[in-house]
Amino acid sequence: MTTSTLALVGVAGGAGTTRTAVEMAATLARADRSVAVLDAAFGTQGLATYVSGRISDDMTAVAVGESAFEAALYDADYDVPGRVAVCPAHAPFERIARAKAPDAARTLETVVADAADRFDHVLVDVPPVAANQAVAALTAADRRALVAPATQRGVDLLPRQRGRLRDIDAPAEAVLATRTDAPDAVAVADADHEIPAGDPVGPTALDPESALAPAVAAAVEGLFDTELGLDFEEPRLLDRL
Repeated sequence: MTTSTLALVGVAGGAGTTRTAVEMAATLARADRSVAVLDAAFGTQGLATYVSGRISDDMTAVAVGESAFEAALYDADYDVPGRVAVCPAHAPFERIARAKAPDAARTLETVVADAADRFDHVLVDVPPVAANQAVAALTAADRRALVAPATQRGVDLLPRQRGRLRDIDAPAEAVLATRTDAPDAVAVADADHEIPAGDPVGPTALDPESALAPAVAAAVEGLFDTELGLDFEEPRLLDRL
């Protein structure tokens, strides 16, 4: 059965979780799928940077009952056959604090389920587990993947987050290593998928000739148990020399 909802949780801040979620969403939309990307990383609010124009309603407002989910969805203007809609966090500290309360976390669980009914796939951007909304996002998802940068810090922190997910009875089914092509990258021995760095503006996966695009597609197919049917150019001999 195809996985509908996937939570991506960083082993640390700056692991590349938000970027990975956006790249995966763009890849799914290239294959004519509809995708929602939900922001549970209330503190960093990184998903908001992928929204063009003013953000009025957001995920925290939905969580505290001040906005409807539909009002907080913003369509990405990508030249793809499918649809990418993001629900970012973009709020003052006071509302962020309220959105981390237990009742708001339970609302987040219903939002994940609602999104799964509306879209072919749902990606949830989750921070390292330390607050109610992260726990809610992880337990509501069909599947969870840990995102670890290919650094010594990423390797060192991976077991801690793996343990926290087990503690909340929402174990990770996979590990994604990010920025694996960096000059100082280290091996993430437990990685099921490796994602190279992309263009800072992104999403780089929209370019099928990029090195990142096929790597993200392979991760998406594995994590969602689906076949995308996307074609990629084979690297030319000169490119590999």
